[in-house]
Amino acid sequence: MMNPIFNGRFTAKTDQPFVVFLIGMRVNQWWRFDKWLPVANAMPPMLMSLFQNPEKGFLHGEYFWNFSGPVLIQYWRSFEDLEKFARAPSDPHLEPWKKFNRAVGAGGVVGIWHETYLINPNQYECVYGNMPKFGLGAAVEHVPAVGRRETARARLGANQAQAL
Repeated sequence: MMNPIFNGRFTAKTDQPFVVFLIGMRVNQWWRFDKWLPVANAMPPMLMSLFQNPEKGFLHGEYFWNFSGPVLIQYWRSFEDLEKFARAPSDPHLEPWKKFNRAVGAGGVVGIWHETYLINPNQYECVYGNMPKFGLGAAVEHVPAVGRRETARARLGANQAQAL
């Protein structure tokens, strides 16, 4: 089933800080399925767990493939929630991380990366035109980009006004 399209321009609205977490894998040796496939296959169970348990602080995620491997954009309520998920033995991240380090380590067959950004309510801007709810717009309140939210500068100004 396709997600509904919201005709017009929309943006995301929140008065709470949040975390943007980018994570990905780079396949350096495509013929080494034995090394990179287990890494790629570890992500879907983690995502399923996160989408099914929003109380863990996961707000939303978007998954893509680029030419070198998968990329995931995640939105979290806080860095503490993200870190707790990454380190908790009861969550589906720690064991695959340990397996990766044992099986791949610094061998160079598979690369992994992540970036973490802590965002305050007055320090983000986004717009979505004729799109389903997507990215931050799917993670927090999805509102029309009109009035104080019509342009990028105005959206940043509206966010700054909300923070005062």
